[in-house]
Amino acid sequence: MEMAKHWETIVNTLKDGLMVVDPKGSILFMNPAAERLTGYRAEDLIGQSCRVLNCTGCDIFDRGEGKDWCNLYVTGEVRGKECLISNKDQRAIQVLKNASVLRDSTGLMIGAIETFTDITEIVRQRQEIDSLRRSCRLDEGFHGIVGESPIMQQLFELIDNVAPSDAPVLIHGQSGTGKELVARAIHEASSRNTKPFIKVNCAALNENLLESELFGHEKGAYTGADRTRIGRFEAAHEGTIFLDEIGDIPLSTQIKLLRVLEEKEIERVGDHKPISVDVRIISATNKDLEALVARKLFREDLFFRINVFPLFCPSLSERIEDIPLIVQNFIEQNSACGTKKISGLTPEALEAMLTYSWPGNVRELRNAIEYAFVLCPGGWIDKKHLPPKVTRPSQATTSYNKANSGAWNEEREQLIQTLRQVEGNQSEAARILGVSRVTIWKRIKKYGIDLRAEIGRSATA
Repeated sequence: MEMAKHWETIVNTLKDGLMVVDPKGSILFMNPAAERLTGYRAEDLIGQSCRVLNCTGCDIFDRGEGKDWCNLYVTGEVRGKECLISNKDQRAIQVLKNASVLRDSTGLMIGAIETFTDITEIVRQRQEIDSLRRSCRLDEGFHGIVGESPIMQQLFELIDNVAPSDAPVLIHGQSGTGKELVARAIHEASSRNTKPFIKVNCAALNENLLESELFGHEKGAYTGADRTRIGRFEAAHEGTIFLDEIGDIPLSTQIKLLRVLEEKEIERVGDHKPISVDVRIISATNKDLEALVARKLFREDLFFRINVFPLFCPSLSERIEDIPLIVQNFIEQNSACGTKKISGLTPEALEAMLTYSWPGNVRELRNAIEYAFVLCPGGWIDKKHLPPKVTRPSQATTSYNKANSGAWNEEREQLIQTLRQVEGNQSEAARILGVSRVTIWKRIKKYGIDLRAEIGRSATA
């Protein structure tokens, strides 16, 4: 064919970077667009391993040629995958990757061709739009997570940063802080968002059932296994698997899980045939895994493998200023699902909400609103409609602190002196003490400070 003589001119005209590699991953050719994208000259990279680009979308095995080199040679192609590559200056570049295996006339694999489209500007604009949408509250929270406090905005930013990669994420946090919501947000913000999100509660299953759930089993593998069943890893292929309460996984299962993470292969219970899986791993725990590692209850190598990018879900007591927003969100959800029309909280009910410590975090807060919906006939939720444990502890805690803690009087006096210094301005007092204005308001209530009598004036916002 006459046009075949001009293939080099054609690929050199392409706007997208193009690279050809052999079965060992050595670079054979790159076009001028690839040179501009990476900052390398073709003569610098030809003959070098493609690993020099540190592409996050590559699953490298490095055990030989072809299928033993990388997952591309196993699957045969990659389509529309968002990745990060490193340029000559070691700066990350967002690219959209497509790749296909090359074969000769006999069907023998001779290498692969890869194209890279620079989407750095597109990703930047997308992040700006997402940030603007959140700041203007044009959508319902951040992937379903409600919060406007600085600590939550930092968490949202970290989710945006880690979502495009396939790096394993370990979410730390107390029970009820919303770790599953964070895992779903990472999945929804990733390039895998059209593929499955599979959750496994590792604490809810015994050792034998957990292995079967994770890896599947063959018919007859154990008593009651009357049919072959795929596991959660197979079900999550090309998507995300969320391993909740991973600190409860038995040591024997930890060994098998580590093998899956390292080799990207699983074996069903009762079978020894390896099955390739392409899965993003997100784990969560409310335990101190480092302490479990020290006690030999959790494998150190597995801990380092899943803790590549740690995230921390703050407790509700660390983001008190988000409580009114979360409460209103739950009220709107409950109103939409039922026949009662509730407008919101009375000032007394809100004060009780802000004073309570919330050991059960957001989950307990949601339950408190559902409790109030049962008792409140409509209109506004009052203090009397809230669970008794929410309305009583503030008085009990105050009495205990007054009688038993010297620190109570010291902190109370510090707050009074600060408020006097700024002539009762709560926002300025919050800035000096390094806390939020809501925290200042809460401490005024906690310590029973009479603003007119003890500060000399009414405090301002």
